[in-house]
Amino acid sequence: MENKDLLQALQAGEKFVLDGALGTNAQNSGLPAGVLSEQWVLEKPECIQKIHADFINAGSQIVLTATFCANPIHLADTPLAGKSAEVIARAVEIVRAAAVDRLIYVAGSLGPVGKLMEPFGPVTEDAFFAGYAEQAKYLIEAGADLLVLETQYSIEEASQALKGIRSVSNLPLVVSFSFDRGIRTMMGVKPQVFAETLTELGADIIGINCGKGLDENTECLKLVRQATDRPIWFKPNAGKPEIDADGKTCYKTQPEELSTRVPEWLTLGAQLIGGCCGSTAEHIQAIAAVVAA
Repeated sequence: MENKDLLQALQAGEKFVLDGALGTNAQNSGLPAGVLSEQWVLEKPECIQKIHADFINAGSQIVLTATFCANPIHLADTPLAGKSAEVIARAVEIVRAAAVDRLIYVAGSLGPVGKLMEPFGPVTEDAFFAGYAEQAKYLIEAGADLLVLETQYSIEEASQALKGIRSVSNLPLVVSFSFDRGIRTMMGVKPQVFAETLTELGADIIGINCGKGLDENTECLKLVRQATDRPIWFKPNAGKPEIDADGKTCYKTQPEELSTRVPEWLTLGAQLIGGCCGSTAEHIQAIAAVVAA
C-alpha cells in the first residue's frame, strides 16, 4: 500500500499532522550544545530513530529528516565536511525504520546554510544554487517523498535555493519562513511578500515555522492566507523562548495549551500542523487529537 498523492490530498481538503522539534528532543536526549543532530545520524542513529518513532506514535503523518544542516555549504565547516550524501542517505533510512509498517511521508529537510549570500555574506548566488541542488539530489536519491525548505528569512536566498532545488526535483516542495521578529524575518521580510513571491516562483506549499510566539505566528498565518492560494504548513514553537536559571533556552507552553490554538489555525487555513522548537511528542499528540476531531 502506498501513500496518497500529497498535493491531491491537500487539494481535496485533507489535513495532516506534522512532527515536532528534532533538535530540542535530541538535546533532551543528551546531544551536546553545539553538536549537529546530523552527527548523531551517523554516530547514534538509534537516538534519532527513537525521536522520530515517538512523533509517529503520537500521530505525525509527515516526518522531517535530520538533514536541516546537511547542505554541503553548511557541513564544510564541521566534522561532517564532505559527508552530505552519507548523512542524508542514512537520515532517510532512519525515518523509514522508525515508521516500521506505518504509512508516513518522509519530508527531506533543507535548512539555512549558516552563511549569508552576497552582497551581505560570502556565498555567491551560483554556490547557493549548487548547494541546494546537491542537497535536494541526495534527498531524492535516498527516497524522500517531499522536500521542505525551512526556517528561511531572505527572499533572495530562498528564491535561489528554490531554483536550485527545482533544477533537480519535481517532488512537492514546501517553502517555510521564520518570522523571528514578530511579523518580519531577521532580514525584514513581511509574511505577505514572502507568500506572494514564493507562490509565484512555484512553491507547492507555503509554510511558517519557528518564529517568536504563538500570537505572532497566528498573525503571520492570517497574513499568509490572504496572500496565497497554496496549502499552508504551520509549525510554531511551543511558545516564546525564555532563558532559565541555567542560561538555557526553554519553551513553557504545555501540550494542552498548544492544542487549544489548533482550531483557530485550522479555521485560518493551516492544513499541515505540527510544532517547532520546544515541541515534544506530547505536544504532537495533543495537536493530532484536535486535527482528528
